[in-house]
Amino acid sequence: MSSIPFQIPEASPLGYFAALVRDDDALPLFEAAASIAQDEYPDLDVQQVLGDVDQMLARVRRRCAADAGPLQRLRTLNQFFFRDMGFGGNVNNYYDPDNSYLNAVLRTRRGIPISLAVLWLELAHGLGLKARGINFPGHFMVKINLPNGQVVIDPFTGQSLSREDLSERLEPYKRRNGLVDDFDVPVGLYLQAATPREILARLLRNLKEIHRNQQDWLRLIAVQDRLLILLPDVWVEYRDRGLAWAEMGDLRLAVSDLEIFVAHTDDTLERETISLRLQELRRALN
Repeated sequence: MSSIPFQIPEASPLGYFAALVRDDDALPLFEAAASIAQDEYPDLDVQQVLGDVDQMLARVRRRCAADAGPLQRLRTLNQFFFRDMGFGGNVNNYYDPDNSYLNAVLRTRRGIPISLAVLWLELAHGLGLKARGINFPGHFMVKINLPNGQVVIDPFTGQSLSREDLSERLEPYKRRNGLVDDFDVPVGLYLQAATPREILARLLRNLKEIHRNQQDWLRLIAVQDRLLILLPDVWVEYRDRGLAWAEMGDLRLAVSDLEIFVAHTDDTLERETISLRLQELRRALN
């Protein structure tokens, strides 16, 4: 992972996030995900959020017998999380940004698949379960390895999904992308475990799309700052932040970001498009 190519004050929410995601081998997924909410809730005490989850974990641990096997611990966790605590998908307001902020998810017990998954995974790991997130197309999932096989769970509903269920959910994605007949691939390839960095990127990109659709450029830029800390070599994130700066009317910062994108991208067509935009912005700036 490259170093972050812009200055961040250490004693700031961005500095805190940067410190959390610096090292892949020791990246605390839940804490880093919870800290994202500091953009919307500047007074948020992330340690308090961690403490609240620790209390939940203590409650579910008390329900598990000392000799409970993995399957029994999984059943106890799902009963506690989805039924007793009532966590589930926010079907009435799916695109509310609060669905991506873990402090809000803990308060409302409503979220989107990936935020619910991050919380569920934290509890599962606390129970010693071998659980991982899955970057499944269109809908984040979790999986858990048990002595007798693998279980895939939809964190939006708590439903366990069979191979047939998963294949059915994949069909629209495969058709859209031409992954049929000779180009088809096994379901198992869509069930690879996601890294903490990949999970955080997906969580941030969900927020990014919400803010872009609402043309909320200030909040979009805050998300872009975090994406660039997380993925400093993903040049399209500079492009998207630069275009947001242009929408905000800050042409100097727009030009700076778009120049970085043009200098590094391998996408010839996109380089030409953004180069034309850069010419317009430079003329306006001068």
